[in-house]
Amino acid sequence: MPRYTYHCPMRWADQDPFGHVNNTIYLAYLEQARVDLFFRLAGEYGVDSLGQGVVIVRHEIDYLRPIRYRNEPLRIELWCDDVRAASFNACYEVYDGTTAEAPLAARARSRCAPYDLVAGRPRRLAAAERTFVQQFTDPVAVA
Repeated sequence: MPRYTYHCPMRWADQDPFGHVNNTIYLAYLEQARVDLFFRLAGEYGVDSLGQGVVIVRHEIDYLRPIRYRNEPLRIELWCDDVRAASFNACYEVYDGTTAEAPLAARARSRCAPYDLVAGRPRRLAAAERTFVQQFTDPVAVA
């Protein structure tokens, strides 16, 4: 299971005056996919600590084609790479629809770092976190 798939709903307010999904909204879409994987699913696997503190160090987005608003979700495929002691990348492909034929609309990457919210400082990945993140690595992916 190297990639995680999230179906992301669009909202009417996501579009700009030209009828396209606004570029800033993509960050919210990526966040929804990340939260679903690292908070919800990780919690179901017994790894609650990712939901208690992960910060984003960097975002990169390549916009490949515009997305027009419609009442149908987008498909976001998410995987991880460059897993280190205290950080990892969340990589994404955003597809304009949920079918296998849906065109690729964007590629993105977020550098994530575990963070101790109480102490106010970065921390290392715990063994269970590393195991969870590594099960979503895709060695053939190019992001």
